[in-house]
Amino acid sequence: MVDFLIQKLHDIRFMTMLLAAIAAAATAYTLVSPFLVGETLAKRMKAVGSERERMRQRERDRLIKSEKVSLRQAPKHLIAKVVEDFNLNKWLAQETARDKLVMAGYRGQAPYVTFLFFRLVVPIAFGIASALYVFFLIELDQPFTTKLGICIGAVFLGMQAPMLFLKNAISKRQLSIKRAFPDALDLLLICVESGMSIEMAFRRVSLEIGTQSIALAEELTLTTAELSYLPDRKQAYENLASRTGLDGVKSVCLALQQAERYGTPLGQSLRVLAQENRDMRMNEAEKKAAALPPKLTVPMIVFFLPVLFVVILGPTVIQVTGTSW
Repeated sequence: MVDFLIQKLHDIRFMTMLLAAIAAAATAYTLVSPFLVGETLAKRMKAVGSERERMRQRERDRLIKSEKVSLRQAPKHLIAKVVEDFNLNKWLAQETARDKLVMAGYRGQAPYVTFLFFRLVVPIAFGIASALYVFFLIELDQPFTTKLGICIGAVFLGMQAPMLFLKNAISKRQLSIKRAFPDALDLLLICVESGMSIEMAFRRVSLEIGTQSIALAEELTLTTAELSYLPDRKQAYENLASRTGLDGVKSVCLALQQAERYGTPLGQSLRVLAQENRDMRMNEAEKKAAALPPKLTVPMIVFFLPVLFVVILGPTVIQVTGTSW
């Protein structure tokens, strides 16, 4: 069986057909996937509504019984058992892991336990796969120390893979919030100047901004619930700033805290902050546009110029070759 796999991996025709099949399947999935996606906004807003109801029930139970009530769904039994048996909270836990999970949109104990579980399982899986590939599937003409180094590198990559996934999820979520935040501030300004309270303004903006950014609508809805049920309103604004991790959101939260504490007018502050966030978004777009020509230089030299030379010089070479014969 192993010899058969090695023979197929070294068969150029088989590998070409396999890669072509993978590329065709990926292309078909890319074209079909938009039609298979359901109503994401409705699902996320329903989840946010359920979260708000759980927060309301938690605060009621806290006021009545004065005891801590679980807010999130418990993790799966198998994952929780592995984390508990191996004591991963002690060996693999990080102080910033919970904050990063919240910034990525994963809240509660279940995502944290799942994160610890994959931090244990993924390095082991990468190490076993690399060892099988290096020592058995291919005949690598290298010393044992080199093969061992490759396996150790694969294990290290497996340890970093969950963190890389988490950072990627955080960057995507922050980008979604950053693009829609200036429009959300404009809507918030309109609501505040029309006489709405800040809770009603947040709720209204969360309903309207969901078509642009589901993540921002979710955060605003959670902030509305926290403003209604937390004993300190300042904590709700601080939670919003920590969950997003964006400087623009932190500035707005600071302005809201000052308005709550000193009674300063909020309209002018929101107008200025909205313009600043819009300018920041425009500056980032200009930076990307300015960096585009250097990035296109190498692809043009490698891919476009040879084809251009073939098209221009091809007929001449054919004519010269035909006359010489």
